[in-house]
Amino acid sequence: ITFLLSREYAEEEQEEEDGEGDNALRILSFCVSFYFSLSRPMVPQLAPPKIPEGDRVDFDDIHRKRMEKDLLELHTLIDVHFEQRKKDEEELISLKDRIERRRSERAEIQRVRAEKEKDRQNRIAEERQRKEEEEAKKKADDDAKKKKVLSGMGANFGGFLAKTETKRGKRLTGREIKKKTLAERRQPLSIDSLREDGQRAQEMWNWIYELESEKFDLVEHMKHQKYEVLLHQENNSFHKGHGKGKVGGRWK
Repeated sequence: ITFLLSREYAEEEQEEEDGEGDNALRILSFCVSFYFSLSRPMVPQLAPPKIPEGDRVDFDDIHRKRMEKDLLELHTLIDVHFEQRKKDEEELISLKDRIERRRSERAEIQRVRAEKEKDRQNRIAEERQRKEEEEAKKKADDDAKKKKVLSGMGANFGGFLAKTETKRGKRLTGREIKKKTLAERRQPLSIDSLREDGQRAQEMWNWIYELESEKFDLVEHMKHQKYEVLLHQENNSFHKGHGKGKVGGRWK
């Protein structure tokens, strides 16, 4: 309606030749009215000027009031536009801040998680290396103990045989008498350095004794279980072969 009135008013003004100032006002009014006709915001409703009936129509007053109305609508549109633009900019800034804050938090979480995973892998590797070193050291110590015990057992076994032959008290031959005489003439050897080997040999002997004891217990347990299995099989065979039978018309 505003567009049509403006156009009608422009046609009426064209009939009147009022000068260049009126032409500029007509063009401005036409542009503003056409813009409002395309997109009109929520503006306060102004009553259109009333044309008095029966009197002379004052077109200048109507034009002035129409221009005031258009300018008021233009100012309102500009205010609404800038207010909405300000809100949009504030929301955009807030959104950017939230995105940056979330990105920083995610990066921090990933960094902490990566450090924890790295520490966990390092602890696992250190624990594995420590266990391997302990096992290797233990194996080397066991091998060294076994070698020393076996070597000590060989030397002690020779002396044990010699003592056994001496205790038997059997008659010695000439060759054995010669060996005995030469052995008595020899200087006694220092055995202080052999005490450690003797202790290790005793430890190895205790270990072997424990192993033999465990072996004996396991063998006896296995024999007992075997006996129980055989007894159970015989009982099952007996029950199967001598089940319930009918004697004299009654169940036995």
